[in-house]
Amino acid sequence: MPLTRKAFKRLHYPADVIAQSVRWYLAYSLSLRNLEEMMVERGIVVDHSTLHRWVIRLVPLLDKAFRRHKRSMGHRWRMDETDIRVRGKWKYLYRVVDGEA
Repeated sequence: MPLTRKAFKRLHYPADVIAQSVRWYLAYSLSLRNLEEMMVERGIVVDHSTLHRWVIRLVPLLDKAFRRHKRSMGHRWRMDETDIRVRGKWKYLYRVVDGEA
């Protein structure tokens, strides 16, 4: 059984409600009390402390699951930097390119 499914196993709310709450908390930088209010507006009564426990419990598991699918970076980087004039003012321009690109 995958870790994420096991994490949802003993919780009293449906997994989709928990996942949506944690996603909103992470994606939109809401406070737990704002998230609690949003869930009540949708007919789901849940306390902000419960939401906090969900976040503490699930974020490390989600981070671990998503890092598995993240592309690896190269070991060599090249940086190009210069000063350019834009509308009469000097601006600093730089870019970093991975050695694999």
